[in-house]
Amino acid sequence: MRWPRRKLVADALATALGGIPVEIVRVTTHGDVSRASLASLGGTGVFATALRDALREGRCDVIVHSFKDLPTAPATGLTVGAVPRREDARDVVVTRGGGLDTLPAGARVGTGSPRRAAQVQAARPDVEVVDIRGNVDSRLARLHASGDERLDAVVLAAAGLARLGRTDVAAHPMDLDAWPTAPAQGALAVEVRADDASAGPLAEALRRVDDPVSAALAASRTRRARRAAGRLLRARGRDRPVRDRRPHPDRRRVRARRQPPGRGIPHPPGRRRIRAGRGRRRRRPLGGRAARSQGGAGELAPFPEATA
Repeated sequence: MRWPRRKLVADALATALGGIPVEIVRVTTHGDVSRASLASLGGTGVFATALRDALREGRCDVIVHSFKDLPTAPATGLTVGAVPRREDARDVVVTRGGGLDTLPAGARVGTGSPRRAAQVQAARPDVEVVDIRGNVDSRLARLHASGDERLDAVVLAAAGLARLGRTDVAAHPMDLDAWPTAPAQGALAVEVRADDASAGPLAEALRRVDDPVSAALAASRTRRARRAAGRLLRARGRDRPVRDRRPHPDRRRVRARRQPPGRGIPHPPGRRRIRAGRGRRRRRPLGGRAARSQGGAGELAPFPEATA
């Protein structure tokens, strides 16, 4: 776990345990040592595997994650025992002065998040997005570096700056309505072995550290992810994608006419065709009955003009 997170939780647990000392155990993960982009490393969960292994093996009793980076799939034998009070959920753009909208064209903006990179490109397509790694201090240092290392802005989580106490930087918070952040951003997940969360001194300490409101907000991320996974699995079981069955607002009814088998009528906007062919039993051309009701097989009712 990162130092500000582990120190925050360790101090809270020590207080809740009545002064019992809490030892901090350093665990190095693949995400800590690799300089590759998070997207290439697998994104969510790249920091969690080594921590969970240490917890299962008994090398530690508690691990702390950034909740937004925690895999939503349940971990065998482990559970989230507490969610401390959630910090600011917003992103901030840190510059040498001014906000994202004041940066000149061609400015270099650093972030390690694919989501933030897409948001920067949507808001300012004229700037260069640079993929960066490292802790908060090393990222902020690149604002004053030289050469290719120099950046004009970095995008960070407001919670990370707050936990570090970095109030000395020019941080410009982004409004959540215009700049939504990851689900559960700003919240920490305190994960323990399932047996330790049910009874004992640690379980009681976790209940004192837990903030019910923050826990409920963070848990909604897991519920949404599981619903999305269920839809995906059902779609794979049918071997076809899930379709939105709500009526499309631009859908129009097509009245068919008698046509030779194999020909078709283009369907707006031209991506689908209505095939005319013979039925399985009567071998009657598709649409023959509808065409006769219009007064003749050679008549085709005009298609209504599409409206904007």
